[in-house]
Amino acid sequence: MSHPLYVAFIWHQHQPLYKSRNSVSGSNGRYRLPWARLHGTKDYLDLVLLLERYPKLHQTVNLVPSLILQLEDYMAGTAFDPYLELTLTPTDQLKPDQRQFIVEHFFDANHRTLIDPHPRYAELYEMRQDKGKTWCADHWTHQDFSDLLAWHNLAWIDPIFWDDPEIAAWLEKGRNFTLSDRQRIYSKQRDILKRIIPQHRQMQEAGQLEVTTTPYTHPILPLLADTHSGQVAIPEMQLPLQRFRWEEDIPRHLQKAWQMYEERFGRTPRGLWPSEQSVSPAILPYIAEAGFKWICSDEAVLGWTVQHFFHRDETGTLMEPTLLYRPYRLETPQGNLAIVFRDHRLSDLIGFSYGSMEPKQASTDFVSHLEAISRSIKRQEKEGGTGLDQPWLVTIALDGENCWEFYQKDGIPFLSSLYEKLSAHPQIKLVTVSEFLDQFPPTATLPADRLHSGSWVDGSFSTWIGDPVKNRAWDLLTQARQTLANHPEATPDNNPEVWEALYAAEGSDWFWWFGEGHSSNQDAIFDQLFREHLTGIYEALNEPIPASLKQPLDTYESKGDHRPLSFIHPVIDGFGDEQDWDKAGRIDVGGARGTMHRSSAIQRLWYGLDHLNFYMRLDFQAGIQIGQDIPPELHLLWFYPNRTVHNSPAPLAEVPDTAPVNYLFHHHLGINLLTGSTWLEEAGEYYHWHPRKSRAQVALKQCLEVAVPWADLQVEPDYLLRLVMVSTDNGIFHSYIPEDKLVGLQVP
Repeated sequence: MSHPLYVAFIWHQHQPLYKSRNSVSGSNGRYRLPWARLHGTKDYLDLVLLLERYPKLHQTVNLVPSLILQLEDYMAGTAFDPYLELTLTPTDQLKPDQRQFIVEHFFDANHRTLIDPHPRYAELYEMRQDKGKTWCADHWTHQDFSDLLAWHNLAWIDPIFWDDPEIAAWLEKGRNFTLSDRQRIYSKQRDILKRIIPQHRQMQEAGQLEVTTTPYTHPILPLLADTHSGQVAIPEMQLPLQRFRWEEDIPRHLQKAWQMYEERFGRTPRGLWPSEQSVSPAILPYIAEAGFKWICSDEAVLGWTVQHFFHRDETGTLMEPTLLYRPYRLETPQGNLAIVFRDHRLSDLIGFSYGSMEPKQASTDFVSHLEAISRSIKRQEKEGGTGLDQPWLVTIALDGENCWEFYQKDGIPFLSSLYEKLSAHPQIKLVTVSEFLDQFPPTATLPADRLHSGSWVDGSFSTWIGDPVKNRAWDLLTQARQTLANHPEATPDNNPEVWEALYAAEGSDWFWWFGEGHSSNQDAIFDQLFREHLTGIYEALNEPIPASLKQPLDTYESKGDHRPLSFIHPVIDGFGDEQDWDKAGRIDVGGARGTMHRSSAIQRLWYGLDHLNFYMRLDFQAGIQIGQDIPPELHLLWFYPNRTVHNSPAPLAEVPDTAPVNYLFHHHLGINLLTGSTWLEEAGEYYHWHPRKSRAQVALKQCLEVAVPWADLQVEPDYLLRLVMVSTDNGIFHSYIPEDKLVGLQVP
């Protein structure tokens, strides 16, 4: 029998639990942040409405229970967040601190996709950038504030709804919004939110959609079972002082999720998305006993489990496709579970890189990757024919909400183009995970006791434990959990408040933001929410609240040097847009000692990447002149640790015999800062450098921005690279950055 290539998309819809548990506020509907409401109007309903237009395509959507609860609060009109309260406040009643907050936070959006397309919103944003936040707060008119309040909400309504007569009228109006307009916009938001669950249920009943769930408040189940599981992937990990080990909480989260699902979808769930795709042997019996039939995780977890490192060729195609693209069976005493593992790179292309590409080009690229997978599998099969001899399943699983903020029109042009191609493709078939498993049950078994303990992030739990701040949070949670255990009379039936507070505190999101690794301009609020939930445990038990819960876990000051926080996609125009580089790695140069300190012409180095390019930015001291205050040439020099390639000394004169500039390098990109011209060289035999074609982009205005395509360097995914930058004058060495170290990255 001949088979197409089966592809399972799984979209994960989740937001942290923003609902406050602060009894002082006196309001059960008080939310600290607006993102459940705003993503609800932009990302959940439109995704499945667009899919509905292509009935041949079947997909899976995961709806986290704690997200559903928040959406339902907003649907009922009982949820209020600071952004919403200000939206509904007459502008002549705004206090100075409220005006300042609005100027500060009502542009919290990707300005290229959500602000710039709307002239009035863009006008206000440019005014803030030009005049400054304080000036705007002091000088803007009531109408300016009213328009900003309206546009902050309008911009987050997905373009798929723009043909609604009221929304179309607001978009055409553009300015001079009234309080009545803002009230109607809020009503329209609630109308959209009310359609989310019914639409998912309808499409699931029609067979085009499978809806899955997640443990109740999105906890990392392996860490609830035992925080020592963090040392499986990282044996040297520094663990919290107190060991958290409460396996009995796992079935509670699963049962709550199961019950919510049945009530809203009129059937029992089959699939479970473990929070952050985190799995371990300890959690499998609970999942099977709860009744779930399949789970998903990441290719890194499979690799660790079978002790195999997945290799990809220069196009990104997996060299061992039949190992990844299949379901596996996990056998437990409570029953068998199927597990699918996502293709990490293909999922990341949609999640992090295609938003910076032209939509049709991006969709073509994605389909070409699927076709390459099919060809690769076909080469490994013995029989001939046009189709595949066996049913293989490529799993694409990713965040279904945050990535679209970086796409044109919230991803509609990209997804429309992709769905049209996939609908017409004779050798690719989109399926839900359950319908594939029903037809093709797993034939390969993974020993359940050997399943790796890890997540989608590097196959480890280091994002949620191991950092000093994260560990302090775990110690606070352990102390609160033990306090609850000391009250056996407090059951979920007679004291639901204490258990709801515990479930909220056990959620993964707080630990994601604590310490190093991830950062936002709302870290302090996440800290406050976490401590509020813990405080709620003590309050519900009439226990004294520890003094440690009254102090923030961290200082949340602006951090200096740090590694990249995520993929970036800057526009190379020489202006250093703050949003383009806010997730980039940063190295402060001007305050360092040594050669650069003598002139301090270069103040800061930014660096980052996506699947297409390596990016670098240099910030200069104000007023410097190229060729006078700083040498006119900059050289980027790469080498690749643990790779057998030709290397050569830097092709520059008078390079000092000191590390790292005396290393041997494989690639060299020269940049003439006066003309913007570039030249690329690659090391060959006998320390010779050979010219190569360069498609690097360079722009120098307020800063220097550079993009170097990975295709120019011809490196495979997962290559480690090290980089140093050298300034020269007419080819003669002058100085280098960063001092006494190298920029380190891994090719995605």
